[in-house]
This record gives sequence, C-alpha cells and structure tokens, in this order.
Amino acid sequence: MRIQKVRGHKRRHKQVEEWRRKNLDLNLDYLKRNGSDHIDIIVHPWCDISIIKSSAPAPKGKIKQEILKGLLDIYDCWKLQLDQLSQPYYLKIWLYEPRFSRSQVVCAIGNRIEYYENIFHKPSKVKALQTRNYGILKNRLEQFNWDYHLDEDSYDNCEIGEPEYYVSKQDFEETKVWFEKQLRKPHRTEKLDEPIGNITEVYSFKRGSLWLGMKK
Repeated sequence: MRIQKVRGHKRRHKQVEEWRRKNLDLNLDYLKRNGSDHIDIIVHPWCDISIIKSSAPAPKGKIKQEILKGLLDIYDCWKLQLDQLSQPYYLKIWLYEPRFSRSQVVCAIGNRIEYYENIFHKPSKVKALQTRNYGILKNRLEQFNWDYHLDEDSYDNCEIGEPEYYVSKQDFEETKVWFEKQLRKPHRTEKLDEPIGNITEVYSFKRGSLWLGMKK
C-alpha cells in the first residue's frame, strides 16, 4: 500500500480543534438508549477510507500531541457528565500504537459495561506505557492507569465466504490464496465455546499495542 503525504498542516490543526470542541459534550440521551457511545479521531486524512490503495502516515509530532490532547479533553468532559448519572459506567481512552489514528474515547452503562471490559485480549506479558514519548502530555497521561492489551486484526474460519458471493471464480481463488497466506503468519487462534452459525474459530494477528486508560 502506498503511503500518501499529509499536506496543509495549518488546516489540519484547525480541523483537530473543531473535532475536539464538537465532541466535548456527551449525548446522554443517545447513551441511555444504546448503552454505549464513542468518539473516533474524525480528522482528515486519518479518518478517510482509501479507494486507491494508499494510506496516510500515522500522525506524529505536534499534530499527534494535539489529537491526543483532544482525546484527553473529551475524556475529562465526559467523565464530569457521567459522574452526574449516579450509576456505574465504563469510560476509557483506547490508545493504539503504532496505529494511533484508531484511538478513541469509549463509554458504556448498564449491561454494556461487561462487554467492553472483556472485548480485547490481554497477554500474560505486562508492559508499561512510556509516557515520556508523548512530550508535554506526559503529566496528564500519568494521571491515568494504562492497561496493556494487543491491537489485533481478527478473521474467522468463514471469512472468505462462498464462491457464489464473488464476481468471478478468479476473485474467490485470489481471496482464498490471500487468506491461506495470512494463516501461515504468526497468529492467535481462539476456538469458540458456542459456534456462531458456521463460525467455530477466530484468528487474531498482532498489529501493535493497545492501551486502555482510565483516570486514577
């Protein structure tokens, strides 16, 4: 995949600030109806879906710090609002590295809390977030407990589907070859206790680290 250049840094900084301000207020009505809510990093070009097999490089430097500051500010504002509900809640920052642009602020209430508490694989190896890598935000990050998990891409044993769902037999065969190559790479296999339809196994491939942060 080709890496595209990111231009127009002044415009990017403005977009980050607009994104941050727009999401400081949690939609409590939506949260109560659905049990959960989240905010992604909606800043061009990192939120775009590529149609030309290219991707933007991960945010870095000052723009990365500004985006992370936005996530921290959103977390703090959401926490103030959730505290007023007088009920248990889930609120964490999902900090991805190196796939930083996937980072989010996520909250949940009611029976959705358990789902989010168990959504990611936690390896036996313990790692600590190196807060010094985030420059001026080091002190703010150290106000959180950061729990280490794996950032993974997961596929199931039915991932490629059936031949009739493809435009051509060639497309199916190419996808099948691609999938078989993936399975030859290092991965983690999980057998489902209760199959979902024909899905009996899930294959997870490590892409990096995922830190779940919650205020101390």
